[in-house]
Amino acid sequence: MDEVASQFITANETALRLAVALLLGALIGLERGWVAREQKSGERIAGIRTHALVGLLGGIAALLAERLIAWAFPLLFLAVAAIGLVAWRARVSEYRDYSITGLIGLLLTFCFGAIAVAIDLTLATACAVITAVILDNKREIHGLLGKLQAHELDAGLKLLLITVVMLPLLPNQGMGPGEALNPYQIWWMVVLIASISFVGYFAIRVGGPEKGILFTGLFAGLSSSTALTLHFARQSRHNQEVQAMLAAGILLACGTMFPRILIYAAVVSPGLLPRLLLPVTVMGALLYAPALYFWRTRHRALKLDRPALIQNPLELRTALLFGALLALIMLLGEWLREWLGEAGIYLLAATSGLADVDAITLSLTRMSLGRIDPSTAVLGIVIAAAVNNLVKAGLAAGFGTRRLGQRVALPMLASLLAGLVLAWLV
Repeated sequence: MDEVASQFITANETALRLAVALLLGALIGLERGWVAREQKSGERIAGIRTHALVGLLGGIAALLAERLIAWAFPLLFLAVAAIGLVAWRARVSEYRDYSITGLIGLLLTFCFGAIAVAIDLTLATACAVITAVILDNKREIHGLLGKLQAHELDAGLKLLLITVVMLPLLPNQGMGPGEALNPYQIWWMVVLIASISFVGYFAIRVGGPEKGILFTGLFAGLSSSTALTLHFARQSRHNQEVQAMLAAGILLACGTMFPRILIYAAVVSPGLLPRLLLPVTVMGALLYAPALYFWRTRHRALKLDRPALIQNPLELRTALLFGALLALIMLLGEWLREWLGEAGIYLLAATSGLADVDAITLSLTRMSLGRIDPSTAVLGIVIAAAVNNLVKAGLAAGFGTRRLGQRVALPMLASLLAGLVLAWLV
């Protein structure tokens, strides 16, 4: 009785998997049929019926390969490929359409049917849905490709290089003095900062100058708030009537640093996040609030150029320099911690904050996992952020007008004092 029940369950499961293989083929066929809906019956190489049957055939081929003969799947796959090639060849001679996307979709449909029956239903379904989406968005994908610039494609390829090629090759173990250096984790942090810069760059690229200073300032903080500060400071000398708006853009860009700090902490050292949340949130709010005030009181239609993004956000040289800086800071942090204790960490944070906040933030969040007290890491991060924003306030005052410098410097000072007090209390 148990054997009969087992066979019944197995048969039902097989029937369900074959049904899914059929439906996945029908899904892709639905998209293919919709694209060729204007053509008469018989003029299409493969529509909804053909794709549904090919999906089912893929499932049957997997069953035959598993239970009858191992050659069943490759032979049937080659048969489908041959039939598709014959049909494609006949169509090319008449319509001069050299695209093989439909043929590849047909072969994928066969494979998805086999995956649904022999491997995993969820995987087959996900792949089929993604394939249908890609096939359905031909115009949008080609449009994005037409807008893509050479250095942006280069940036995307370099992001893949440092992520999927270089990262897995690095050893995941401590090295150097006190085992302070972990090559895998250092490079993983490089990937993290590079990815955020990549997203920020394209946020500005897609938004465009027509979205105004508010949008540009908010998202420029992801890629280069220093570049935006210099750009808007120069703009203030030629557009004095919109200085309040330019100050709002600078404050928004500088304030965007603080959500980034929280993201780093959440990813690298989640236990540090509750301690960082209050001081970092308050520091960001004290920059966002006056920025929004300036925006609301002086809003008008503006057509200023966005900050020039002439620098590739993912230059490999820049990524390597960041990794070297991060490793140096971690070594100095370990040395200063042993020599001066907490005072050495604070000195390092203040010095690093003159040029960059990301490296010291990632270093301290990493060190908070066991090398330093979490409260020391929090105060060090706040010191670095405060010093970095003071440098930007100095740039605004030095390269911009006096009025712009005042509008930027006062909120910066308030943010600095509040952050230091709250970090000290935490």
